Amino acid sequence: MENTQSDLQERVVAINRVAKVVKGGRRFSFAALVVAGTGQGEVGFGTGKAGEVPEAIGKAGRTAKKSLKKMILKENRTIPHQVIGRFGAAKVIMIPAAPGTGVIAGGPVRAVLEAVGIKDILTKCVGTTNPNNAVRATMDGLSQLIDKRPTKSAE
Repeated sequence: MENTQSDLQERVVAINRVAKVVKGGRRFSFAALVVAGTGQGEVGFGTGKAGEVPEAIGKAGRTAKKSLKKMILKENRTIPHQVIGRFGAAKVIMIPAAPGTGVIAGGPVRAVLEAVGIKDILTKCVGTTNPNNAVRATMDGLSQLIDKRPTKSAE
């Protein structure tokens, strides 16, 4: 991979305290959800679980870097067409927007879109707003994008 550590931006989307019930009581650990992206059309996400928050974030960050995928953008600022991403009960509707609109999106969806480098988009999260499912639904929607423009060789 040609990516260096410096051009990769990581965003912590969610941190959750989870408990395992054992004979002596509860054992607590932390689960983290992290989105990593280049801002140039590549994005990935990862989850990590550990006894301490920084360790969980580190694990999630490493997983996110490994799962980077290239997405299709229009003019490096929006998406080429409307798309609906689904995962579980989460449904994320993404609509391309005019220049200057900005990223109209809530927490987890916004993190993914900003990490991939989208600057103008309208979104609506329907169903559940669970951060894990919202991130996965957004990734599903972005992976459905196709470039509708004719290629130079076809002319």
